[in-house]
Amino acid sequence: MAARSTRILPVQRLRKAPENQSIAEWWATESSRGSPEAAAVAEAAEALRTSDIPVGFPTETVYGLGADATRSSAVQGIYKAKQRPSDNPLIVHVDSIQMIHRILNPKEGKGAASSATRESNLIPPIYQPLISRFWPGPLTILLPNPPDSPLAKEVTANLPTFGVRMPASDFARLLIHVADRPLAAPSANASTKPSPTTAQHVYHDLHGRIDLILDGGPCGVGVESTVVDGLSDPPAVLRPGGIGIEELRSCPGWENVKIGYHDTSLHVKEVPRAPGMKYRHYSPKARVVLFEPGSHSTSVLRYVRDDLRNTAVGLHSIGIVRTKYWIPGLGLASEEQLSQTKKQEPSPPQQNENGNDQLNTSLTPISFDVPIDYDHDISPPPSSLPKTKKVYDLSLGADTESIARGLFSALRTLDELNVDVIYIEGIPDNEGDLAAAVMNRLRKAAEVGVRI
Repeated sequence: MAARSTRILPVQRLRKAPENQSIAEWWATESSRGSPEAAAVAEAAEALRTSDIPVGFPTETVYGLGADATRSSAVQGIYKAKQRPSDNPLIVHVDSIQMIHRILNPKEGKGAASSATRESNLIPPIYQPLISRFWPGPLTILLPNPPDSPLAKEVTANLPTFGVRMPASDFARLLIHVADRPLAAPSANASTKPSPTTAQHVYHDLHGRIDLILDGGPCGVGVESTVVDGLSDPPAVLRPGGIGIEELRSCPGWENVKIGYHDTSLHVKEVPRAPGMKYRHYSPKARVVLFEPGSHSTSVLRYVRDDLRNTAVGLHSIGIVRTKYWIPGLGLASEEQLSQTKKQEPSPPQQNENGNDQLNTSLTPISFDVPIDYDHDISPPPSSLPKTKKVYDLSLGADTESIARGLFSALRTLDELNVDVIYIEGIPDNEGDLAAAVMNRLRKAAEVGVRI
């Protein structure tokens, strides 16, 4: 099959809805202007309604790969483009509670008149405090999939439930409104690879596999939504994300919510209850070594030096991702040597999906060469081995929000430099809920976890 021609259409101007306008009013105004952005939305919406090729689009968390959740052939297009296992369920994205009602009560249909009370009663009461507080936002809830469900069977991966969320991104809700379809939308990356936080990340992974990517600028949260199961007793968090467990516990009925996920992948025969639970995720091509928080910097330096010297490991270049405590260069280079290297420079300011300035979505690492002191009794002899090896050093900053926003971009940046191994400084996952989400992603990405 011939590769598709993938286009990136800019829609940054539509990141934020005008104040005091509903999504429907906003679209009526925008479409009447005939702007290029409105044309891009209309084209994408038409593709979502009629095509089996998914569309890349921005949300407040990461970029999603959207398809009509009610058509099997369209949802199969997601699995094909991502090369994603078909037993990994998808999250449904909606623009309103009314759209959830259409899923939960398909016999009434779109045109049936129903009160807000009747609609809310279709959603289990345990979720009402969360919906009131966190929607629109980065929170996915599990709902019972009704008999005669309009959702394609591929969305649920044969589970009796489906995950749904209402994005905080005004643009995402606008696209769903114009398409007039609930969208199944996992992250818009090749399966197992780091999640995309820019349109360029999506293009890197999926060009030739999809037709359209809507470029709304960099995402603001940087990790995917929190997934919760209120149908179990007690309720459970199935995936950590933008909403933390302590925030959940402050809501009525959620005081005893438990952690229902593992930071490693599930066993092969286990059925995942939510996305991100079963398979290795968020992984670059390079091997990832995660140093758990509390690892002593001297021991970390010794570990990395030994890897560089070990001919069996066979490293040519490495990447270092620093967060809170590691020093620049990890001690592999002197301060004088570091001062002569190219300084790390943030990319020009862009605005994220929330309309805020965002600096660290595309970081430039410091690079330097490290002399290698081989043992003289190794084979092949030291004279035939490289005398130096390249190190790329990248800092995400010390605050958890910056780390979360820059994490996936950092992994992709170092992957593009073709490093052999990425050494990452972990952060304490008891320092807040976003920190727990970051460490969950890192532990799934890592082939090796080290505490020394």
